[in-house]
Amino acid sequence: MSKDYQLYINGEWTSTDDQLEVLNKYTQETYAKVAKASNKDVEAAVSAAEKAYQTNKMTPYERYEILKRVSELLIENQEDLAQNITFEAGKPLKQARTEVERAAQTFEISAEEAKRIHGEGVPVEAAPGSENRMAFTIRVPVGVVGAISPFNFPINLVAHKIGPAIAAGNSVVLKPASKTPISALKLAELFHEAGLPKGFLNVVVGSGSTVGNQMMEDSRINLYTFTGSAEVGLKLKQNTGINKLILELGNNSPVIIDKEADIEKAAQNTAAKSFAFAGQVCISVQRLYVHEEVRDSFEKEFLNAIKQLNVGDPNDPKTDVGPMIGEDEAKRAVEWIEEAKQAGATILEGGKREGALLQPTVIKDVSHDMKVVCEEVFAPVVTLIPFSDIKECIKEVNASPYGLQGGIFTKNLDTAFYAARNVEVGGFMINDASQYRVDLMPYGGVKDSGWGKEGPKYSIEEMTEERLIVMNLDQR
Repeated sequence: MSKDYQLYINGEWTSTDDQLEVLNKYTQETYAKVAKASNKDVEAAVSAAEKAYQTNKMTPYERYEILKRVSELLIENQEDLAQNITFEAGKPLKQARTEVERAAQTFEISAEEAKRIHGEGVPVEAAPGSENRMAFTIRVPVGVVGAISPFNFPINLVAHKIGPAIAAGNSVVLKPASKTPISALKLAELFHEAGLPKGFLNVVVGSGSTVGNQMMEDSRINLYTFTGSAEVGLKLKQNTGINKLILELGNNSPVIIDKEADIEKAAQNTAAKSFAFAGQVCISVQRLYVHEEVRDSFEKEFLNAIKQLNVGDPNDPKTDVGPMIGEDEAKRAVEWIEEAKQAGATILEGGKREGALLQPTVIKDVSHDMKVVCEEVFAPVVTLIPFSDIKECIKEVNASPYGLQGGIFTKNLDTAFYAARNVEVGGFMINDASQYRVDLMPYGGVKDSGWGKEGPKYSIEEMTEERLIVMNLDQR
């Protein structure tokens, strides 16, 4: 039996005339039905957020208490939330449980940061003629935050938008991904239980072309935080005027396997982090640059490590790789694989699809213009690319329009730091794969991978304005 869910607007649950179906991503059966927002609902949500921000200034400690309580409620409801993620996103249960734990940490960090927002002294008295003046800065909220979140982390990436926004004193209108909206609605239930004043969080569900566009055109929204494709991010940037933006966009993560790497550890690490959540993570390993001297040994270890992964039903606690978000995306990935094969690539492993389930796939003999190399595949697909010179390798790495995260495996410190200084990414991992992320770190990319940083401390800086206060102390 599927369950019906309503929108959350101004502290109340709101039904609508229209609904969208949320599928169980493994069985492709209807899992739930969710109210679909109309223009009127989006208008009500933005109005509620604006009124809440203007009329109810929560103190930093009040924000701390609410966010801390939400963090605790997440752990208390971990199993229910994890099972929901598994059903609506197809994420393997053990990875879904970890996501809930990470979301709890994200809110706990946000709670602590709510008490640390501060300005600094500015020595204006050092300027001639200002000897009798004193100045300092404070940080103030931006106002209404419009948040648009993706399907791949339906609760933790929502947490990365709501947590810092509330911690900074802002109100939020959230549009979760249409394929995975229930996690966000369950999170709204926890905020309601934690005592968040009405209007500070509003959740509206619908397509980007309707709900997203209406939010984008609303001048009352002061900052947009978006995670998704570079194409949509560019559209958002072009159509939101001079509003502030945090954009977390695409990537095709490069990881370099140097000739002085620990090959077994590198293979085990990259195999695990290439295919987690079926490769549908912005920082999943996609391009593996392997030194020619260790190419054969790495390839053997890498393929052996992949064979140890359990592929199948995401509800099975032993499963490592479950289905993709939809059969259409799995078909698209297979088309890219077949295009590469027709152009001369060799499929070493996988490439087979059953419904939305795509087997972990490894491809070699690729060229740099193949989609599986130069675009974001967002699927369980990895390419192996040989190199002989680290400088030339990094030139190839940097030829990508993306630059979110990358990594290198090597025991040579000089090589590690040369790569760290020269690979054009927002985050670079040494002796770890590109998919490493903890929720307190600054996270964001360069080039087409985005604008601004996530991580509660860093998002709060984006979600506040610096205001200068100058006092004239000369009263004679």
